[in-house]
Amino acid sequence: MESVWQANTKLPEFPELDKNIKTDVLIIGGGITGILIAYFLHEKGINYILVEKNRICSGTTQNTTAKITFQHGLIYHKILKNNGLETAQKYLYANKSAFEKYAVMCSNKNCDYEIKDNYVYSKTDRKKLEAEMYALEKIGYHAIFCNELKIPVMNAGAVMFPEQAQFSPLKFISDISDGLHIYENTPVREIINNTAVTNKYRIQAEKIIIATHFPFINKHGSYYLKLYQHRSYMTALENAEDVGGMYVDENNDGMTFRNYGNLLIIGGSGHRTGKKNNGWNELRNFAKKYYPNAHEKYYWAAQDCMSLDDIPYIGQYSKNTLNLYTASGFNKWGITGAMLSAMVLSDIIMGKKNDYADIFSPSRNIIKPQLFINCGETIKNMLIPTTKRCSHLGCALKWNPAEHSWDCTCHGSRFSENGKVLDNPANDN
Repeated sequence: MESVWQANTKLPEFPELDKNIKTDVLIIGGGITGILIAYFLHEKGINYILVEKNRICSGTTQNTTAKITFQHGLIYHKILKNNGLETAQKYLYANKSAFEKYAVMCSNKNCDYEIKDNYVYSKTDRKKLEAEMYALEKIGYHAIFCNELKIPVMNAGAVMFPEQAQFSPLKFISDISDGLHIYENTPVREIINNTAVTNKYRIQAEKIIIATHFPFINKHGSYYLKLYQHRSYMTALENAEDVGGMYVDENNDGMTFRNYGNLLIIGGSGHRTGKKNNGWNELRNFAKKYYPNAHEKYYWAAQDCMSLDDIPYIGQYSKNTLNLYTASGFNKWGITGAMLSAMVLSDIIMGKKNDYADIFSPSRNIIKPQLFINCGETIKNMLIPTTKRCSHLGCALKWNPAEHSWDCTCHGSRFSENGKVLDNPANDN
C-alpha cells in the first residue's frame, strides 16, 4: 500500500540528532506544516531546527489528495451563522492568502501544479447548496452554481470555486526542504519547561511549535477533547476518464475525485477512526460499476484531525503556555491549513501582528455539540473491558480488518498488528 505521491518522489534525507543542542525555535513534526514553518523561518534568518520522529512527510502529508483550495466543503454558511460576518470573511481571506502563497511558490517549482475548478456537491440537499451560495454572496465572494457534473454520482448540484489548484505535495516538499535544518529519526518523548527530550539528547529552545498532526501534550490545551480523527480511503485508477476538475461531497462520508496525470483518484468510505468500516471495498465496487475498463494502480488511506467547529487550531498551545504553539484540526483541508499555519505562526514567532490569528486561536470557546460526542466516545471506550489499550490515554482499541491495525476511537491513535505505534497522539507502542 502506497500513495501515488510516494511512488513518484524521492525525498531528501536528513541526519539523526547526535548531540544536545540549543536553538531559538524548535519545530516538532516534519510534515508539510512543520516544513513550511521551517522554510519561512529559514527565509527570515531565524535560528531554528525541525525534528521528525521518522522520515519527513511519512505520515499525513504523503496521503493527502493534494487539493489547494479555499473552498472547504460547505463551510461558509456555517461560520456566518455561528460566528458572524467578520469571522466568515477573515476565514475566506486567510485561506485565500494561503492559496495565493502556493501559487507564488509553485510558479518556479517542478511539482505538477495545475489550475483546476473545485466543486463541492451534495447528493440530495439543494437547499444547503443554496445557503452556501447566499453566504458567499454576503461575504463578498462570487461562486458559481453548477447543475451538471462530470462525475457518476447522483447529485443536487454543486457550488464551484473557479481556478483553484492541485499539485504533487512530495515533489513540492522535496524542493523546499533541501537545505533546511532538519533532523530525522529523532522522536520527542516529552517537553520539560523549554527543553524537548528525545531518546538520547535534549533540545533547549526559547519557543517550541508542535506540528505533529495531533498535539501530543495532554496537560495543556485539552486537545483530547477538542479533536477527533477521521479516516478515509483512496484509490488511483488507470484508464479512467478525466473528470475535468476537483470534486468533494459535502458529507464527510461522501466521495472525492481528481485526476493526476493519466490517473483518476477517487476517495471515500470515511469514518471516525476506530469505527467499523468498509475500507477500500466501497471504492473498488464503485470503480467496477462506473469505470469497468479501469484498473487500480495505487491505493492508500488518509487520516484527518477534526476540530469542534470546523475551524483549525493555530496559535498558542494554551493560555498557560507562553512560548509553546501548535497547528492542528485542519478538517480534511490540510494543504491550505499547513500554509496558513506557517504564515500565522512565523508572524507570531517574529513578533508581527497577523490579521487572521484571532479566529484560529486554540483557546477559543469549546462548548460545541461535537465536544459532547467526543466525550461520549471517550467514556464509552474507556469502559470497554479489553486487554488491547491505547498508550495515549488508555482507551480500548478496535481491530481494523481492512488495514490490519489496532485503532483508537477516542483520539485516533493507530497501532500495527504487533503493537507498534502508527498514528499519534500516542507516542509509545
